[in-house]
Amino acid sequence: MSEEYVSAVKTQHAPFADWSPGIHYAQFQTLAPCHFPMRRLYDFELLYVAQGELATAMHGQRYVLSAGQLIFLSPGVYHQNEIVAGPETKLMGIHFDFFGELMIRREEDLVVGEDELVWDKLAAEPIIGGGPAFSTDPLYTPSLECVQFMEQLIHEFSRRDLGYELVCKGLMLEILARLLRSQMTRRIAGISEHGERIERLTERIDAAPAEDWSNRRIAAELQMSIDHAAKLFRQVVGIPPGEFVRGIRHREACKLLRDTEWTIEEVGARVGYPDIHHFSRLFRINEGISPRAYRKLASIL
Repeated sequence: MSEEYVSAVKTQHAPFADWSPGIHYAQFQTLAPCHFPMRRLYDFELLYVAQGELATAMHGQRYVLSAGQLIFLSPGVYHQNEIVAGPETKLMGIHFDFFGELMIRREEDLVVGEDELVWDKLAAEPIIGGGPAFSTDPLYTPSLECVQFMEQLIHEFSRRDLGYELVCKGLMLEILARLLRSQMTRRIAGISEHGERIERLTERIDAAPAEDWSNRRIAAELQMSIDHAAKLFRQVVGIPPGEFVRGIRHREACKLLRDTEWTIEEVGARVGYPDIHHFSRLFRINEGISPRAYRKLASIL
């Protein structure tokens, strides 16, 4: 591959709470068969085929999308789109960034010019808990709900009624959440036998978070070595088993602190942390405040 086709990639470790997408461009398009020039973007683009056929050359591959499919285009990546089928192909396109970091004043600001890429202007792609990024496998088949959210977003962006930015941000988060879930479904399907067993195991962890869900226990449940079980669990779920267990326990602890009058020690024991000091330390790491302060704040709100 020649040097001009080398892709720039900019990533950022960020929890979901830090996501605050900015929408730069969103519209429906009806196009006749044609070739578009090679280009790079400063932001992300979701390109959904509602009717017809689209081909995108990227990373030395040619992705062919039929109706019902979507491609995820990343900043700094050389790509070329081609409308394949005639007489008309109908598309939905949304340009965005994950953190509201780009100042886009006109459509021309979305595309990297002929001269040189400005690295600081590239939007960053979030790294999610060690799991694969959205761009790892850029071809998606979004759910009907996801497509409906895209349609609503385009209508809001086009009308620009009072508060449309807030509505578009909320819709974009819905779209991204559904794409994440479809990505997880693909991973499970790709490791079908083990994926189904791990999915059932996550349901058991969710139902009984206080049990001993150590890596050793999880490996025994899956009848694998500890290292192999941890690797497969991460492939299917997107995060390591220990992180998954802590997340479930923290969610349950928050619920018990809000909805019961049990002592902090009792709540910790109920979610698998009989040592109150260990429980308080982990809770503060996750929530930023102590369990006692969380309960007081929840009672006020």
